[in-house]
Amino acid sequence: MAAPPTTQPNGTSTPTSTNKPAVICVFCGASPGTSPAHLAAARLLAQALHASNAHLVYGGGTVGLMGELAKTLVSLSGPQAVHGIIPRALMRFERNTDPNGESIEALEKVIDESKFGRTTIVPDMHTRKHMMAQEVISGGEGSGFVALSGGYGTLEELMEVVTWNQLGIHERGVVVFNVEGYWDGLLEWVRKAVETGFVGEGNKGIMVEARTADEVVERLKGYRNAEGRFKLKWGEK
Repeated sequence: MAAPPTTQPNGTSTPTSTNKPAVICVFCGASPGTSPAHLAAARLLAQALHASNAHLVYGGGTVGLMGELAKTLVSLSGPQAVHGIIPRALMRFERNTDPNGESIEALEKVIDESKFGRTTIVPDMHTRKHMMAQEVISGGEGSGFVALSGGYGTLEELMEVVTWNQLGIHERGVVVFNVEGYWDGLLEWVRKAVETGFVGEGNKGIMVEARTADEVVERLKGYRNAEGRFKLKWGEK
């Protein structure tokens, strides 16, 4: 698990200015999936973010759902609306680049900012997740975390921010964009975990479902924290 982002002494996330744009972190696959609905959903989500003047922070890839989401939003809102954060080791997937021996400055130029937005290269996965979370926490009203379709990494990132919400490390919304029932199994698991006593009834709503891109933005804007969240204090010496 990555180091938690900065919190106030009382365990809540840093308050934000209402005039800041929402910052939405999207976890999603570096593959397109076998159904065209997944790439279509990435494009629709970019359109919804543009319509709400939201900024995107994401895993920094240029292929699969990641790339489709980023380049669509850049085409609509401009490069300043997108920030990709990618570990150095994963740069080998970007245009067959070998990251060994290359400077950070050289590697960052591999990804075209005019097409995919600003890219920051970090040393490891933990730094990537910490930076993405901190941008969301520092964002304006309606900031939060969204999971589009993806694989092991997407699921791991999603569950980490769900856990951080339960522990009181952040207060941001967590939404699963359920395209063609992709996340049905996960949502059923939550229900089963509540039923069998491993997730409290008061925490079953930490993760909320959206079935359209517009619903994603609406769910984040209207997000209410679960009543069962742990009242833990973070950041104390």
